[in-house]
Amino acid sequence: MDRPRVISPHRKRMRQLAYAGGGLALLIVTLGLTRLKPAAPGVDRSGVLIDTVKRGPMLREVRGLGTLVPEDVRWIPAAAEGRVERILIYPGTLVKPDSVILELSNPELELQALDAESQARQSEASYTELKVRLQSQALDQKAAAARVQADYEQAKMQADTNTELARQGLIADLTRKLSDVAARELANRNGIEQQRLAIASEAVEAQLAVQRALVEQRRAEARLRRSQVTALAIRPGIAGMLQVVPVEVGQRVTVGANLARVAVPDRLKAVIRVPENGTVTVDVALEGPLPQGARPDLTVDGTIELERLTDIVYVGRPAQAQPNGTVGLFKLDPDGVGATRVKVGLGRSSVSTIEVTSGLVPGDQVVLSDTSAWDAFDRIRLK
Repeated sequence: MDRPRVISPHRKRMRQLAYAGGGLALLIVTLGLTRLKPAAPGVDRSGVLIDTVKRGPMLREVRGLGTLVPEDVRWIPAAAEGRVERILIYPGTLVKPDSVILELSNPELELQALDAESQARQSEASYTELKVRLQSQALDQKAAAARVQADYEQAKMQADTNTELARQGLIADLTRKLSDVAARELANRNGIEQQRLAIASEAVEAQLAVQRALVEQRRAEARLRRSQVTALAIRPGIAGMLQVVPVEVGQRVTVGANLARVAVPDRLKAVIRVPENGTVTVDVALEGPLPQGARPDLTVDGTIELERLTDIVYVGRPAQAQPNGTVGLFKLDPDGVGATRVKVGLGRSSVSTIEVTSGLVPGDQVVLSDTSAWDAFDRIRLK
């Protein structure tokens, strides 16, 4: 029969010590592995951009995108209310100052123009009739004054003759006195008629002036109405390129509504939008002849010089770098094989360079490329 196996206390203690030692060794290995840093990843040197920190002058520039726009742009508004009857010229066509772009229709305005012209003709006829009538009255007044003057001269001659005859005793003194009275009466009448003639002449001129003013008023109104009718044919007034016709045939437009936009194509400027505390729009005048192919609405990019900095530490602008901020950059070791992440303070920036305020010194080499793929590592190896 089987006999039970008996384990000595000494062997049992040795086995327990062996188990404990193995567990302790496993714990030590585990702790060691957790404290080990991950191996530095290898990076292809040809796949990253490396630059050297420098000290010296730096030109600050900003770059922006924009478009070429005409300097001389004119919107043609509607001078009168109307309906779009025809569109004769479409955008993209060169136009002259008197080219008819589109035509409006307004029957009521046509009727108003005809009525105003009729009233102007009536006022002209009334002026002519008044002038003839006043001239006739003036002639009658002159004839009456001439008769009174003739009677006065005859009476004066008779009075002078009677005075001489009375002095010689050839006629009675009463006859002389009567002739003197008649002469004085006609003298007064003659003076009154001359005054009346002068006043009548001034009155004629005043009445004619009033009628002339009415004629000019009617003519001006007729010209205005006719010009409004003429303005139903929309003309640009300048030579250029028709850019926009924002209306359609049959559309009703009001006074002042924009009907077309014309630009002078050979006078362009660049409108650049620069990201500076938001988006700032900068107008740039183009000097000299325009380059071949320049046209309105052509996309352009521009570089604007802000300032020239002297004796500063700077480096090529890293990816994702912001001015007056901090960024983590991999600085190359002296052997050029490894690179360690360092915290770099940045200052003023330009298009392709940025000021270094801390963390680097002239002569240091850093990786400028996007290193977000290695954010979990503080070191990399360059291959």
